[in-house]
Amino acid sequence: MFINKKNLRKTDVVLLVAVVAIVVMSLVIIDSATHINTPSEERYWFVQRQGIFALINVAIAVFLMNFDYKMLQGYGNKIYIFNLIMLLAVMFVGQSALGVQRWIQLGPVSIQPSEFSKIIMIIALTNLLKDKIGKLNTFSDLLPIAAYVGLPFLLVLKQPDLGTSLVFMAIFFGMIFACGINLKLLAGIFGAGVAMMPILWHFLKDYQKMRIMVFMDPNVDPLGSGYHIIQSKIAIGSGMLFGKGLFEGTQSQLNFLPENHTDFIFAVVGEELGFVGAAFLLILYLIVLWRGIQIAKQAQDSFGMLMAVGITSMLAFHVLVNVGMTAGIMPVTGIPLPFMSYGVSALTTNIFAITILLNIYMRNQKLQF
Repeated sequence: MFINKKNLRKTDVVLLVAVVAIVVMSLVIIDSATHINTPSEERYWFVQRQGIFALINVAIAVFLMNFDYKMLQGYGNKIYIFNLIMLLAVMFVGQSALGVQRWIQLGPVSIQPSEFSKIIMIIALTNLLKDKIGKLNTFSDLLPIAAYVGLPFLLVLKQPDLGTSLVFMAIFFGMIFACGINLKLLAGIFGAGVAMMPILWHFLKDYQKMRIMVFMDPNVDPLGSGYHIIQSKIAIGSGMLFGKGLFEGTQSQLNFLPENHTDFIFAVVGEELGFVGAAFLLILYLIVLWRGIQIAKQAQDSFGMLMAVGITSMLAFHVLVNVGMTAGIMPVTGIPLPFMSYGVSALTTNIFAITILLNIYMRNQKLQF
């Protein structure tokens, strides 16, 4: 038996149903986005692969629910070192694609360590912060924690993967806020960050600078960096209220919309399911984030609370940036939409993150009853 029936009855059903609904919706949209642009013998390759790994991950998640999340305490430094080794391995044995080096090939499976590093960073940072609640009052208190996050941040940035490195920042700020950091100190950090932006600009690669310029005006490079945003906005706008129908989106089906099954999958939703379908998906995400916040508030210990905050911060940042970039109100960063975008590494990371949330909720119910 994979899981105790008593434990199953204590599952956060609302969170579980919302995530399952997103995953099912993802499989349908991935199939719609890829069925024309792949050879006939590989017609269902993307959706089958995503579906198979979803089922494998769910089976593993159900098994892991038998173990208390508190078992992760004390392993922070060990998994942190493992994370650094993974990210360093990418630099030496990683595979390159589209000008970036982010993947390691393990037999038939290509994994992206930077995706797994996000959940590892949450667990490691939770171990570091669990005894520091209410104690982050000065810059010297915060400096070691910033350095702890900064090392994997720089390794991911080197790949280069600006989007994932920014996720680290979202996790960091979400968790130190939950620790009760001095708000004046936090405001000072944001102020310093804004002041340093002109300096940081010179450290960005040319394509990253162009993405920011295109964000301000896509017509700066309409056939290059601005092409993605322009086509994405056309796709979303053309869907109007009810969309063009599944498998009927012209921007997606005729391959005008790049990366339509990964980074820009939300644009496919907007085109084929319209405002109604896009709003329904966003409501599902809102439910997931709301449940994450509630689980953090109801957690009986600081370890569970901080992990729930870290996971919710990660998911919220992903949704905000991905949906924002497809709508043209955020720069293009290549951040996938959780549970929706095609990608085995991202799907595995997100399902494991939800498993931790469900575990925290379940153990809290045990204490209450």
